[in-house]
Amino acid sequence: MKTIRTTCPYCGVGCGVLASVDDAGQVSVRGDDQHPANLGRLCVKGAALGETTGLAGRLLTPEVDGQQVAWPQALAETAARLRQIIDQHGPQAVAFYASGQLLTEDYYAANKLMKGFIGAANIDTNSRLCMSSAVTGYKRAFGADVVPCSYDDVENSDLVVLVGSNAAWAHPVLFQRLAQAKRDNPRLRIVAIDPRRTATCEIADRHLALAPGSDGGLFAGCLTPWLRQEPASMAFATARRRWPPPAAGTWRGWRPFAVCLPMRWRDSIASSSPPRGRSPSTPWESINPPAAATNVTPSSTSIWPAGSMAAAAAAPFR
Repeated sequence: MKTIRTTCPYCGVGCGVLASVDDAGQVSVRGDDQHPANLGRLCVKGAALGETTGLAGRLLTPEVDGQQVAWPQALAETAARLRQIIDQHGPQAVAFYASGQLLTEDYYAANKLMKGFIGAANIDTNSRLCMSSAVTGYKRAFGADVVPCSYDDVENSDLVVLVGSNAAWAHPVLFQRLAQAKRDNPRLRIVAIDPRRTATCEIADRHLALAPGSDGGLFAGCLTPWLRQEPASMAFATARRRWPPPAAGTWRGWRPFAVCLPMRWRDSIASSSPPRGRSPSTPWESINPPAAATNVTPSSTSIWPAGSMAAAAAAPFR
């Protein structure tokens, strides 16, 4: 039996795979325990790679109206029907949705066909839906579209904050490494911030079930005491007029967590009742520990989702 060391083609984790082919041509796969990304682990899609190599059920030749035809006829028929739609309904009647697995040159050709020849801008890809928010965040925070840490950083952290990430389902390889790191490191603490109680929360030391829309207030509250303890960071933020918010000066006397919350929450905070946008089941006392832990933990990592099948984006702050 021949074994080939290769890489899973699905998501950005790039798990190492050992593919074995028997004399009958059947392929079986297992995780490569020498690969630095997955260390032998595979998700359900990677584990089923061997089932995708057969030809059964695949479309091997073009078909038009259920009949097999040659490529020239298929291309001519496609062009004629597109022209018929455009002539009858206009260019806006046509839209393309492309794969996130295309190469740069393929994206260029698809965009040129849609925008240059058909004359509409109705083209989208999974790449934008999956990663555009992450790219914007990276460029604003770090100046470039980069992930500034590795999985090793996650395992070496003393605090991991999972923000809206159900890693147990969406990023199972990372989740398995995180679960193992927690078993190996008794000091490791995990905080899950998610309105839902997901499978990921099972390994979390604290679950903040915030109501949708309240995460901005939480992050502002966590950032405030940290900036106060880091003069260089406060000077950096103030010089760029990003912090504190213009109204923050009117909130003197409020607790550190509350100082940067929206003004409409102020009366609710003063009366100790849940402000709008926050789950009543999450008391203020449960929010303070993550903020405090972030300030004193030697190494911590925040993880948030950039799409259900994208690699987890992790950003360490020290």
